[in-house]
Amino acid sequence: MNKHSLIIGGAGFIGSNLSAKLLLDGNQVTVVDNFSRGLYVYLSEHIKNERFNFFNFDVAHRQHCMDAFENAHKISKIDEVWHLAANSDIPAGISNPDIDLKDTFLTTFEILIQIRKYDIPVLHFASSSAIYGDFGDDEIYETIGPLLPISNYGAMKLASEAQISAACESHLSRANIFRFPNVVGIPATHGVILDFINKLKINKEELTVLGNGTQKKAYLHVSDLVSAMQLVTTKESLQKTILVNIGPVDDGVTVKWIAEKVIERINPKARIIYGEGAKGWLGDVPKFNYSTDRLKSFGWSPRLSSSESILKAIDEIVKQESVK
Repeated sequence: MNKHSLIIGGAGFIGSNLSAKLLLDGNQVTVVDNFSRGLYVYLSEHIKNERFNFFNFDVAHRQHCMDAFENAHKISKIDEVWHLAANSDIPAGISNPDIDLKDTFLTTFEILIQIRKYDIPVLHFASSSAIYGDFGDDEIYETIGPLLPISNYGAMKLASEAQISAACESHLSRANIFRFPNVVGIPATHGVILDFINKLKINKEELTVLGNGTQKKAYLHVSDLVSAMQLVTTKESLQKTILVNIGPVDDGVTVKWIAEKVIERINPKARIIYGEGAKGWLGDVPKFNYSTDRLKSFGWSPRLSSSESILKAIDEIVKQESVK
């Protein structure tokens, strides 16, 4: 029996990819988005699909969240909620903490109230590696601690995880908490590749990089992310709250390597101007060693490595941005 999947934040980068896959699988899909970063055009190919609906609501506001769930419930009983809504601009959240309080935490708080009201059994939550903080070269696995995030985004994601855990004690049957790595692909709304490409669109002769380029992180293509999340949702578990790191199985690539590959694609003669220090911005974790052993135990492995994901995303985003 196919499910009715409600995707909060479904018009964004990851949400639009997930929407397409769930529709392909035969699900009824309802997207709710406030279109602050997501765009209508990302969903336009689904508009004529009778199993697809979308609503424009900001679920951080109680009445909006109530209206969103009421409209979705009228279509059919909601079987699962995918919560992808959040502020994805970490520097903006540091400059103004209200942004992450509203978009990253209050969205979770309000969604959980409606999940209780409509007796929805399952929540799938997009968390982040930012909840861990900076562990340097130590391997980061799901039970490591203490968790000391260094950005407001990470702090509000961690607070959301705690709120979801409490809901599992009182009324939620199961929560899958996915701790995302750096995800790349299209439609790109933010991120290092889009940033570099947009800078070169303005000035093809030079590329300014935040930090000294030694920042090293693992990158996952969005297609691999969606397949990993879907696999986890099929796994039986005695635990109500399932925590899973999602990421590639390699050590990642440096910002310097990404910058070099972007200029190779757009203008090999461009010069790269690096900043100082290992951090690209306040709240940036310059390097981490992400364990995906739990995910691998489920039988999953990515199709693409970090480097392959970056190269594929560069080609995709160059086309998206119509760079010649």
